[in-house]
Amino acid sequence: MSLSPIKKEILESMFLCGKPQKAIEIAKDTKKEFQPVMMHLLGLTRMGYVSSPEKGLYIIAEKGKHVLGVPETSKEKATAILAYAPHDKAFNFYATVDKPLGIHAHNLRDFTTKIEKVDVISIEFHVKRGDFEAWFRGLGDEELTKKIALLKKSGLSGESLRKQLHYVVEQRYVELGKIAGIQTYI
Repeated sequence: MSLSPIKKEILESMFLCGKPQKAIEIAKDTKKEFQPVMMHLLGLTRMGYVSSPEKGLYIIAEKGKHVLGVPETSKEKATAILAYAPHDKAFNFYATVDKPLGIHAHNLRDFTTKIEKVDVISIEFHVKRGDFEAWFRGLGDEELTKKIALLKKSGLSGESLRKQLHYVVEQRYVELGKIAGIQTYI
């Protein structure tokens, strides 16, 4: 089933957030009026794309992720994504082309730590080029790849971009740990 552009935008916003939100927060995130967003949330809930874990809160459901083209992550896949990447498969941070920073991330936990410390110019450089998306895809994480593509579309920059990138990756790291049955540390 195809979604209207507004329903797709609402689902994408909820997908990027990844936690239960009030309808007013979703309206703010999508820069839409509250009433139409609420109407669409009710429709998306009836369709099974959104669930309401408690009164007044909404979160994207697995069916909603699926309609956005995000495959479900198995325990084996989650374990593989969380694995330590050898140096030749690590993410290498650069300030610009041909200017490596000598900072490497070998897995998602390592990435969340490094993203807090690396110069924001490097983060903007890699987001613009799609480097983070490519690395996450290489790890086998299509969900995180899609989230970073949506983050790129948001147009954030500077510390706002760093903060949101850190949040999204850290949240995914914890989620993958739960799927894999592995203790995660943040």
